[in-house]
Amino acid sequence: MSKLTIVIHGGAGTILREHMTPELEAAYLEGLKGGVDAGYAVLEKGGAAINAVKAAIVVMEDNILFNAGKGSVFTKKGVQEMDAAIMNGATLEAGAVAGVRNVRNPIMLATEVMLYSNHVFLSGKGANDFAIKQGVKLEPDEYFFSQFRYDQWKSIRDSDAYALDHTHQRLEELMRDKKFGTVGAVACDYEGNIAAATSTGGMTNKKYGRIGDSPIIGIGTYANNKTCAISCTGHGEPFIRAVAAYDVSCLMEYKGFTLYEAMNTVVNNKLVKLDGEGGMIGVDAQGNHAMILNSAGMYRAYRSSDGGNEVAIYK
Repeated sequence: MSKLTIVIHGGAGTILREHMTPELEAAYLEGLKGGVDAGYAVLEKGGAAINAVKAAIVVMEDNILFNAGKGSVFTKKGVQEMDAAIMNGATLEAGAVAGVRNVRNPIMLATEVMLYSNHVFLSGKGANDFAIKQGVKLEPDEYFFSQFRYDQWKSIRDSDAYALDHTHQRLEELMRDKKFGTVGAVACDYEGNIAAATSTGGMTNKKYGRIGDSPIIGIGTYANNKTCAISCTGHGEPFIRAVAAYDVSCLMEYKGFTLYEAMNTVVNNKLVKLDGEGGMIGVDAQGNHAMILNSAGMYRAYRSSDGGNEVAIYK
């Protein structure tokens, strides 16, 4: 019987204590605790890792603080386009969606893709059509509106700049103080099955239907019982070029690295060389976990059946 473990993240980047009010910090900590507790409750009842990661992500998608689901950022056109992915390490089944609109919980749609579409990755209108066919819950544009995201978009919408996550600052400060607002979860259940899931609203003011690393299997999301389950957060383009999540798995499978060694190599060596800022969370089939970042902070939490429990923001 494996150790139960759930690990979540709510984004990484230049997250500094001096930029955080006590109220906002408390709200983030509460949001992270809600996500990790939701996932752990599934595991504790004997549920599968794949259901635990989905449960954790839904809680964070419903929390306006995180750039996923309800709190997603505005694109160049002033709408929300969301991406998500989920993968089952026991079967290597996976589902992903990109550029979806009005889907309350993109991770639920990604799960439907995995289970019922005969495909792995759906995008745009096709993904939305599939959501309607499967009865996935939709919401009007107003549901996704948040004032601070709107203000952020308004400050840069007439430029070619993009922003990596929420902030109240002016453009020059906004570009310096980068925050990457993906949410993710990885878990190990009693049977030693592992799973990973990731969801994001992407970049503020993004153009051309841009897709980051989050929904791409093997990049922002990957799970394989033989090695690890990984969810990434950061500046997506370098993570894509690094094939970040699968590279961790490869180092474990072919070079015999431990989970921590493999994640540390990718985050603090390979990604750094590509100017890839951010972090990742991971578990293996024994319930070991790691949360590794090369940025100033990463919203993160874990809980395991050996009594381990942590909720953290700063490096």
